[in-house]
Amino acid sequence: MKKFIKLLATSLLAVTLLSGCGAKGGDSDKKPADTTGDKGTVKLVIGASPEPHAEILEVVKPILKEKGIEIEVTEFNDYVLPNMALDEKKLDANFFQHKPYMEDFAKEKGMKLVSVANVHIEPMGAYSKKIKSKDELKDGATVSIPNDATNEGRALLLLQKEGLIKLKDEKSLAQTPRDIVENPKNLKFSELEAAQLPRTLQDVDLSIINTNFALKIGLNPMNDAIFMEDKDSPYANVLAVREDNQDSPAILELAKALNSPEVKKFIEDKYKGAIIPAF
Repeated sequence: MKKFIKLLATSLLAVTLLSGCGAKGGDSDKKPADTTGDKGTVKLVIGASPEPHAEILEVVKPILKEKGIEIEVTEFNDYVLPNMALDEKKLDANFFQHKPYMEDFAKEKGMKLVSVANVHIEPMGAYSKKIKSKDELKDGATVSIPNDATNEGRALLLLQKEGLIKLKDEKSLAQTPRDIVENPKNLKFSELEAAQLPRTLQDVDLSIINTNFALKIGLNPMNDAIFMEDKDSPYANVLAVREDNQDSPAILELAKALNSPEVKKFIEDKYKGAIIPAF
């Protein structure tokens, strides 16, 4: 009987010790997902346009790896899906748009998106396969422009700056061809998705194209644009996140890395003025 009691006590002690180990493991499982260190690597999924955004993100990968952060880049070729995926928490952040577009899109869709870093400026340019100067535009010429909010107004403001049209409001981005009050060359406008604009070059006299899509087909605004925005353009491309994760340590490290000397040097060396650091 004494042997049985002794054996029972030993078994209970073993169960107690094992239960104690299990409790410690449970506490560690409750730690925030964005902690870093030897116990695990944090993973961030970032949506980006292929060029230059995804290329810039490749530069920050080794910087973040040293901090225990891994980033996975998902490429998009449009300006709608990256924000939808971010809002639906399929992405942790996205990097493809300027702040005015982000704010307009978020307001229209009822999303809570914020910018946590300005990274670079992509000057919008005017391109053509048919003319070499704006003075060669004939009466009734066709101009293709982006049809999305803010970028359409931005393209029209560029045309106004070049003296080709005059708008109802000299500064507002929220304008379309219907807001043109003076059009001395009787320009006709083709409003298309920004990603489709490079494909229209054979069919129109002039096309106003975002630099990321121009670069994709081998056009450099510094060499190929008939005219373009100057370096003082206010449309810095940003790292966008949801309000609920803007203070995440991993997100803050990503924002810091995108504003690092390594990224600045990469932008200056690779794009040679076609894209300009915004920090």
